[in-house]
Amino acid sequence: MSAALGTVSVGNRILAALPHEEFSRIQPQLERIHLEKGKVVYITGDLIRHVYFPVTGLLSLLTATETGSTVELAMVGSEGVVGLPAILKKGMISYEVSVQIPVDAFRIRAEVLRQEFNRGERLQEHMLSYTHALIAQIAQLSICNRFHTIEKALSRWLLVTQERANTETLNFTQENISNALGVPRTAVTMAARNLQSAGLIRYSRGHIVIVDRARLETNSCECYRILHDELQ
Repeated sequence: MSAALGTVSVGNRILAALPHEEFSRIQPQLERIHLEKGKVVYITGDLIRHVYFPVTGLLSLLTATETGSTVELAMVGSEGVVGLPAILKKGMISYEVSVQIPVDAFRIRAEVLRQEFNRGERLQEHMLSYTHALIAQIAQLSICNRFHTIEKALSRWLLVTQERANTETLNFTQENISNALGVPRTAVTMAARNLQSAGLIRYSRGHIVIVDRARLETNSCECYRILHDELQ
């Protein structure tokens, strides 16, 4: 469901950082939309027709094997944008994008965004900066998923998810988390139990509350700090 953009606050950090003149040019083309949890925005190979600037919620960039196993490449919240390949000539997406936490976003047609991007002004600068941060996130998560224990990776994932989503309670099933981390559900169950026994989180029926964030950061691998610093 969508509505025309009226007088609303711009909660997306890329859009909010634009000079007034630049934002005024694209504002009439921005459409406010809502995406429910589980919504698949793009599948691998799709031609990008719209670019999304999230205001609230969280989207996940996923890649999958032929057998259906998945792993999360990156998360995108109000700090970023979904549909970056639109600024390239090919404009085709090479991963799946799905909604992890219900999203409110501004949507714009890809060709309109490309025209504004090609002006070479502040929007281009911000989107290229975010592209760098996104590539760094993907690279760091590939290291994390390969070399760090599931408990440390889960700690990192919970911290990053809460930070991006800006919410106290995270509503994720074991299947959601196992798909993100690329590990069996039984491994997620064991890691979550260990974190709960240590008093770092409360976990029940898909509801996760971070009880002691400082200790969870200590328990996480160095990937959380690197991802946090890169985004800032």
